[in-house]
Amino acid sequence: MKLSRALTGAAALALTCLLTLVTGLTSATPARAAQTGLRAADPSVLRVGGTYISVQSTGAGIAVRQASSTGTLDAAPARQIWSDTRDLGEVWAPEIVRDGGRYYVYFSAGRGSAHRMYVISSANPDSGYTGETRLALPDDKWAIDGTMFTFNGQRWFVWSGWAGDTNVEQNLYIARMSSPTAPTGARSVISQPRESWERVVGNPFINEAPEAIKDPSGQLHIVYSANGSWSDQYCLADLRLRAGGDPTYVWDWYKSNGCLFGSHRDTMMSGWDPTLNVNGPGHHTFVLLDGDIATSPPAGPTFPLMFHAVPKGTPYSWANRSWYTGSFCWWGNTTYSRANVPGANTNTGWSLKFFE
Repeated sequence: MKLSRALTGAAALALTCLLTLVTGLTSATPARAAQTGLRAADPSVLRVGGTYISVQSTGAGIAVRQASSTGTLDAAPARQIWSDTRDLGEVWAPEIVRDGGRYYVYFSAGRGSAHRMYVISSANPDSGYTGETRLALPDDKWAIDGTMFTFNGQRWFVWSGWAGDTNVEQNLYIARMSSPTAPTGARSVISQPRESWERVVGNPFINEAPEAIKDPSGQLHIVYSANGSWSDQYCLADLRLRAGGDPTYVWDWYKSNGCLFGSHRDTMMSGWDPTLNVNGPGHHTFVLLDGDIATSPPAGPTFPLMFHAVPKGTPYSWANRSWYTGSFCWWGNTTYSRANVPGANTNTGWSLKFFE
């Protein structure tokens, strides 16, 4: 640790991050990444006390598991909390959130262009859920991968959707929530898949699976998946809201200049390396206490993460995706740049490092 103390600023924090990962110097360090026994996609996990709670689609319903660690969720019994009794269609990417001591599970259901967001809730994580309520998202367009979070005392809902009624590209949208079940006001686009590295796979072009987190400086990030999930080009990228920025104003968001977690070097942001053991990592979940973005890790320690991917050497397909455990930490003094847009063209702050 003498070397760490001799450094200052971002360099010391970066070194601390790496030392934490390798040597386990803090109690926040999770186990090294591993493929779990869950052959599934789209993990969503939060921690309540010492219990890890996950939610996943069962095809025509939603199930919850509870375990003492992320690595043992696969051995925990799956308890069905909701069934599609109204034949809504495909049930995708449920997301579990805790707000005011109550659990909310958001999910997309529908067929084709009919996909919309729904929510169920309960006082208990694995029983007693209400029937589904369709979220009245502004503009009522195709919507998937939605989740709610609180930032600066305001509830927000962020999701992936279409601008119109055709499947051209999936954008990220945000809207205010007056309660965990009631969107209010307009939807605002915060990201479109317009960068070359997120257009390697198209038809449609993809920004999806947004997850909110707050960095050590208190700035909001939305980490999302880019490129099609049917391809091993699937990866994670970051949106960082400038300090004091308006979450509904697209030019207050700065996008990483490449993938931060992916398996192809040519799409990675400079200074970030591709994965060693998996292909197409994406649709992640930050495993936070109570799912609260205010409990994200400080600079230095690593924190649990789960994501889906396909092991290298295995044909890449949806059927071969598994849940993986992993970890992440904050990476300081990172500049995101853009050109020919309103406002400042660069923004320097915290980014993220992801570890298999």
